[in-house]
Formats: sequence, structure tokens, C-alpha cells
Amino acid sequence: MAGAGRPARRLHHQPDGPVIPEAPLLVACLCARWCQLCGEYRATFTEAQQRGAGRFRFIWVDIEDDEAILGPVEVDDFPTLLIANGQAPLFFGPLTPQPATLERLLQSAEAGRLAPLADLQTVELTARIRAAADQLNDAGA
Repeated sequence: MAGAGRPARRLHHQPDGPVIPEAPLLVACLCARWCQLCGEYRATFTEAQQRGAGRFRFIWVDIEDDEAILGPVEVDDFPTLLIANGQAPLFFGPLTPQPATLERLLQSAEAGRLAPLADLQTVELTARIRAAADQLNDAGA
């Protein structure tokens, strides 16, 4: 509640819609260069990046080239996706490589239908990816 002389806190939102994050949601795909499925999925990821420009920040993380970022996290299934709002991970896990699956997941994240994950390793992974985001290859690179 705002006190005398202090303005009320304003949220960025659409009328009758979900609260929209001030910064783009992070969407990181964890894959491996040697994985054929990852190579095929990269086109789907890049297309989603083009459609979601300004609303999402897409990052491609190679689990071998960028293994220091992974820390103790093991990635066994591809593609594995991490979606985060700020430092709060909203989704972390493998998904089927169809474009519609990614699109539905992104819509759910943007609409606020994904609850933050409390798993410490996932929270720490999110922080490491955010910290290294400028050095990592974007999906289109």
C-alpha cells in the first residue's frame, strides 16, 4: 500500500490480461552438437526466436562447449528447455521436438500459467545461464 507522498507501485500488464514481465523471458535450449535431433530442432528454435522477438530471449547452450555453465546438472534427453522469468525458472526438462509443443509451452509461460520451480539446481542453472547469456550463442548465431 502506498503511503503519503509515495506513489503506488505499478505493474506492467495488459487490461484484463496476465501480468507481463518487464524483461523478455529467457528460453534456453540445452543440446549437443553431435546430436542429430538437436541439429534438426535448431530450425524450430530459430523460427520461435523470430516469432517471439522482444517477448523472449532465446539462447542455445551446447552442453559440451558450455559445460561449466551446466555445473552439476546432467542433461540426458534432447532437446531440453529452460524457461525463466528473471531468476525464477518456470520450466526445465525435455520436450518433444514438434514446433507446436514449443509454441504451447511459450504461450503458457507468457500467460503466467507456469509456476516457478523451487529446485535449487535449476535455480542455480538459471543464474549461470543468465550470467553467461551475452557470451553464449543466440539461437540464430
